[in-house]
Amino acid sequence: LWPHLHLILTPKFAWAILSEFVGTAIFLCIALGSSFQWPLEQPSVLQISLAFGLTVATMVHIFGHISGAHINPAVTLAYFVGNQISIVRFVFYMILQVLGALAGTGIIYAVTPGEVRSTLFANQIPKDITSGEAFLIEIILTFSVVMCIFSVTDKRRRESGSYAALSIGLAVTMAHLVGIYYTGCSINPARSFAPAVILGKFGPFHWIYWMGPFMGAILAAVIYNYILYPQRLSREERLAVFKGFFAPEDNLQQPTGNRADSRWNSECAE
Repeated sequence: LWPHLHLILTPKFAWAILSEFVGTAIFLCIALGSSFQWPLEQPSVLQISLAFGLTVATMVHIFGHISGAHINPAVTLAYFVGNQISIVRFVFYMILQVLGALAGTGIIYAVTPGEVRSTLFANQIPKDITSGEAFLIEIILTFSVVMCIFSVTDKRRRESGSYAALSIGLAVTMAHLVGIYYTGCSINPARSFAPAVILGKFGPFHWIYWMGPFMGAILAAVIYNYILYPQRLSREERLAVFKGFFAPEDNLQQPTGNRADSRWNSECAE
């Protein structure tokens, strides 16, 4: 893998990781901003849910053809477990998503009055919800969103891609309409991590907002990619995807079946 990094770290790859940074930053800036307690009018759960969902849909529409617009470490983990991105892309995406989340949260924090921004809509568990219940809710909601993502971006389906951004945005909206009451609805570890860092308040249950989405994402990746609708790839082809020299790596939300990348054939098969 490492001797061939120059084949992966290309200008195209640089634009992809930059897109993840910018997309995550814009997402957090707008979505968190929708939840602030302005004096004239308090936000409703519906308003917040729509803001999160529509912002995700917009980012997918803008950056989907560049990076896949994961803007969520849980989604990136799902694509990695599903053998659709390489380990190098997985690592870089995760880092840039967290940095983007910190940047976006920092911007909205800086431009909003203190009495309005309040808790930055940091994820919290109500007193009448146990940690186990919150953990399960995060798993279920993330599982639902990631399954939707895999389904609507799978190019083996004739109708895939046409309404991918809208479908993903609606899935995120659905998750928030339910999840806000239970956990504040994370389904995205970077979304939970950034406000906690900016406020300096993690709380004893912060782990739920990492482990819950990660577990839900892994379950979705395994069930969709290996049970319900597995790709017919050989062991060598799967290893090529892992290393970053196979076609699905080049078009993250448009898997291309069994067609190997020519770079793998000519330079990496030795």
